[in-house]
Amino acid sequence: MTRRPHETVATVLVEPAVLAELEVALMHLDLRVWPMATAPICEDGPRQAFQYRRRTLLARRGEWDDAEHWVPVWVSFGSSWRHGEEPLPWAAHRALWDALEGYAGHVHYRRRLTGVAPLPVPVGPDGQGAAPVVRRER
Repeated sequence: MTRRPHETVATVLVEPAVLAELEVALMHLDLRVWPMATAPICEDGPRQAFQYRRRTLLARRGEWDDAEHWVPVWVSFGSSWRHGEEPLPWAAHRALWDALEGYAGHVHYRRRLTGVAPLPVPVGPDGQGAAPVVRRER
């Protein structure tokens, strides 16, 4: 049995007041922020976001109650982090976790990645992704 195509993402609860700032900061690292409620792969995004937030807050038993109205987002890795079919390099993980640590108090997450259906990245007129091409060392 083969695994369905997927994209590796981190799931993060973000305080709405810092969502735009976080998105720009992660964009500079070739990391993309996809709010669950509006993600193109969700049939009923608002419901999925509500259910994820509720399940997560209940599981934390009061520890994350400040996030009751925060936005669940997926953070995906841009093409500069990928090398064919190889797994993501540890540098990609480190860049993501370090960036999120800079927003402590405004984000909640578990240090783990999961898979979701591939997220469609806009393609520019040259046929390439909308993000700039960044060369990374392996």
